[in-house]
Amino acid sequence: MANLGVDSEQEPLLGDRTPGSREWDIIETEEHYKSRWRSIRILYLTMFLSSVGFSIVIMSIWPYLQKIDQTADASFLGWVIASYSLGQMVASPIFGLWSNYRPRKEPLIVSIFISVAANCLYAYVHVPASHNKYYMLAARGLVGFGAGNVAVIRSYIAGATSLQERTSSMANTSACQALGFILGPVFQTCFALIGEKGVTWDVIKLQINMYTAPVLLGAFLGILNIILILTILREHRVDDSGRQCKNINFEEASTDEVQVPQENIDQVAVVATNILFFVILFIFALFETIVTPLTMDMYAWTREQAVLYDGIILAALGVEAVIIFMGIKLLSKKIGERALLLGGLIIIWVGFFVLLPWGNQFPKIQWEDLHNNSIPNTTFGEIIITLWKSPREDHSEEPTGCPVEQAWCLYTPMIHLAQFLISAVLIGIGYPSCNVMSYTLYSKILGPNPQGVYMGWLTASGSAARILGPVFISQVYTAWGPRSFKRSRTIGCFFLKEVKNISIVVCGLTMRSLRSIRRMGSTKVSRMWSFFCLLDYSSPSTITGFLFLIAP
Repeated sequence: MANLGVDSEQEPLLGDRTPGSREWDIIETEEHYKSRWRSIRILYLTMFLSSVGFSIVIMSIWPYLQKIDQTADASFLGWVIASYSLGQMVASPIFGLWSNYRPRKEPLIVSIFISVAANCLYAYVHVPASHNKYYMLAARGLVGFGAGNVAVIRSYIAGATSLQERTSSMANTSACQALGFILGPVFQTCFALIGEKGVTWDVIKLQINMYTAPVLLGAFLGILNIILILTILREHRVDDSGRQCKNINFEEASTDEVQVPQENIDQVAVVATNILFFVILFIFALFETIVTPLTMDMYAWTREQAVLYDGIILAALGVEAVIIFMGIKLLSKKIGERALLLGGLIIIWVGFFVLLPWGNQFPKIQWEDLHNNSIPNTTFGEIIITLWKSPREDHSEEPTGCPVEQAWCLYTPMIHLAQFLISAVLIGIGYPSCNVMSYTLYSKILGPNPQGVYMGWLTASGSAARILGPVFISQVYTAWGPRSFKRSRTIGCFFLKEVKNISIVVCGLTMRSLRSIRRMGSTKVSRMWSFFCLLDYSSPSTITGFLFLIAP
């Protein structure tokens, strides 16, 4: 970790900044200060738009996929959602390395242009006569590739802020990301009023409906973002105290700039933070992937209802996340960062435990396939089928309920709506806390060194989680549903074990990232790491041991 001194080690991870506290003004001109913060705010906007690009269609992907390609199933949905993160995982280190040696405008503009083109492709995936689902897969993958600029954004903000500004800036970045997560589903909900048919522009074969209108808006906002970056963004870098520093990214040199010596980075802490971030995003990816299929199966919602209602739920979670980001500074001062991080993990686990299905009430079954297999030439059977189907057609033209092809629909209890909403609220509390703490700690571990590549790897680790999470849960959900037969606690135990594993990483990271560990005796450190290696993951006392180990 960078040599910041004992005093900086003792301050909260989210800083102790008070209004009007700007000691760095004496080493920075007012013009430079204003230009620096204009650039940072432009990147706040870029982060917001990047988040909108992901969330604006997340609730409509599944019904749109079903509409354009009847061969697509819930398993393929996992691949479509994961393709976004796969593209981001590949692009993040590339853009991060690019930003270390060239002006950051270059990777930002290229990445946004790719996202704009990919959104346009998404609007046309209905045109081909076949294999439409693969065109959607490619479109979402390219959108994710463009979203690899998140690493550039965070590395720029980390390098353009002093240590005293860093934590609040990182929190603001996460808040903008959460705000995009809010407004994306809100936009989708508004566009749901257009309906599935919408308006068709025959000349260019463009359909503007509730599925394509959001991505067309995203493409338009991307073009505006490129214009703002070209006209406003300037290269800035300051050291931990706020002094201007020389860097190859700078377009102009100044006599006031100083060269900051490169410092050694604690690689163990870097790896531990990446593992921690991977597990946190893996858990949340499971939830966001399964929301739409789960609600359509459990509550017999139509495609339009799922887009509307799930969009509202996701938007509410985004509002909740922004509130958490706003209050996290105060909480960190009162209860401490480690307790805040572990508390967030525990709340996430409780949220998934609440989501487990219990009771004797079962979801509505979609019997359409059984009707097609009915015995012909049976007058009574034909009458029954006609009576059965007629009320369904009055309400919806599409089959609703839990498809009988998913065998678990016949024996798995339904998840009540109140149960689902409580789970969503709990997960919405725990995830933002863990997310912002991971980014803040990581930027402090890296210190004043160029952070483009390292931020790229952190983003890539999160993207890897968003790849594996959707693929994993889509396969499990299709085969077993929210609870496997005769294994009623399979998913719950899985998440409990994940939380235990996270706790291991948190403890090792906390010890390793603090410089006080270097003052420990080698015997004590060896005993601690031996304790980690000998842990019984299935033991209920694991978390208790961790809490004792990290207690002040």
